[in-house]
Amino acid sequence: MPVQLTDRAWLWVAAALYLLGFLQGTWSLWRGGRPSGSATYVLIVVGYFAQLGGLGIRGRAVAGCPLGNTFELVQFIAWSAITLYLLVGVTFRHSLLGYFTSCLAAALTLLSLSIGPWDATQRSHIFGRNPWIELHAALAVFSYGVFALLALTSVMYLLRNYSLKSKHIGGWFSFLPSILDLDHIGVRLLTAGVSILTVSLVVIWAFWWHHPESASLTKVSIAMAIWLVAVIALTLRLRGQLLSRRFAWACVALFMAALGSLFAVDRSRHSAATVTTTMSPA
Repeated sequence: MPVQLTDRAWLWVAAALYLLGFLQGTWSLWRGGRPSGSATYVLIVVGYFAQLGGLGIRGRAVAGCPLGNTFELVQFIAWSAITLYLLVGVTFRHSLLGYFTSCLAAALTLLSLSIGPWDATQRSHIFGRNPWIELHAALAVFSYGVFALLALTSVMYLLRNYSLKSKHIGGWFSFLPSILDLDHIGVRLLTAGVSILTVSLVVIWAFWWHHPESASLTKVSIAMAIWLVAVIALTLRLRGQLLSRRFAWACVALFMAALGSLFAVDRSRHSAATVTTTMSPA
């Protein structure tokens, strides 16, 4: 009889494959060769489907999108970033984009798997069987995954900028995409992240307008704050007021703010659950 892997087992497999992709790329660079884009890409793809399988099992268990605790939120961000990489990364398959993406995915998945309290509580029907609230949450967290890939390409931009200024253009620096390509993909990713988060907020505000009691104003306000920061950054970039390294650092800071907001959302969720438990009759 075949052994059925649990959701966490599938996610551990995904994390191991992402880490293997990163280690394989590191070994290749250490030996002075070019990053094996195809090998890393295959490992990321297989890891992606393993992660999708694990999240799918959790989704069926909780009867909804698995976004019920910090563990699931971080896993979903990693999965979203990989999804974007698989869509746009083909163009840069033989560059360092796959190498950095495998590093990001391995770090996020292993971090979430290693911290037990992040997955201490699993709840079913966390969106009250409301598809609109679930759609809002899924789109919002997916946009954070876009910001994760944006931060990654921004770090690559900073490295490429450093290599040009210091005239270190050989070695592994030569496998970075051009500074112009990185700038263009940064603007496109920021535009995509803002657009997805805008749709998410339009959905929840349209629903909240008619049913204000069904959505947490704290969570919506946090998402609005992240959206406002992203819109300001995009506007300044399009106006030519936020360029080069400043734009790259702003994109990194945006992702860190988005990641930090998840912990605030999860704390507010726990606080609301505690209040409900306290007020309910014994």
